[in-house]
Amino acid sequence: MTVAVIGVGKLGEALLAGLLRSGREVVGAERHAPRAAEVADRYGVAMASPAEAAARAGVVLLVVKPQDVRATCAEVGPALREGALVVSMAAGVTLAALEAALPPGTPVVRVMSNTPLLVGQAMSAASAGTRATAAHLEAVEALLSPVGRVVRVPESQQDAVTALSGSGPAYFFAVVEAMVDAGVLLGLPRATAAELVVQTAVGSAAMLAESGEHPALLREAVTSPGGTTAAALRVLQDRGVAAAFLAALEAARDRSAELSSG
Repeated sequence: MTVAVIGVGKLGEALLAGLLRSGREVVGAERHAPRAAEVADRYGVAMASPAEAAARAGVVLLVVKPQDVRATCAEVGPALREGALVVSMAAGVTLAALEAALPPGTPVVRVMSNTPLLVGQAMSAASAGTRATAAHLEAVEALLSPVGRVVRVPESQQDAVTALSGSGPAYFFAVVEAMVDAGVLLGLPRATAAELVVQTAVGSAAMLAESGEHPALLREAVTSPGGTTAAALRVLQDRGVAAAFLAALEAARDRSAELSSG
């Protein structure tokens, strides 16, 4: 089954590369001619117009900016094969809006992913439209598995997903940045502080993923009574870090809902 990737910016290119690694037949579409030529040369993949790519594919991945979705749907809609699945990666574009912009009966799946897709470690959440079946969701999971993990959620939870994992990498980068800056203030060279913090983050994430333990248990294992970790965690608790994260995620969820309704 041929997969059309409409839009090969950074995320689109990462998806295209993952699909090729998994042995999929892929055709790309990109309006910016120099970029299209660059991707075609790098991967040896055929490039076409959005309509031409859609006409050749059983699955059409829309990896375009949210403001370009309506125009892209209008262009590819008439060219879609009967039964072709459309998968939107555009943040904030609802299933209702997608279905209204495509031919009646088109199966649609909405996906919220995040930037670790660029290194094959994305966290994606998929929601099925009114015409999409369990088989369509399984197809989406198979397509996205080479670039990370996928969960299924009802569309009503997509704003929460956006707040938690869609925007989530920025929160981690901000924490890492703050810890590196603190390391410099404590007397470490910046490069050393960065290496210490980044590898600590990577190792801690691996422990969470591989151990299956609750994060509270892993935290307690590091926290000796009256020790350095306990002293640091007390300050974080006193400064209301957990409450700040809750407020931040609520703000992100509410903003996502505003953008979706607009």
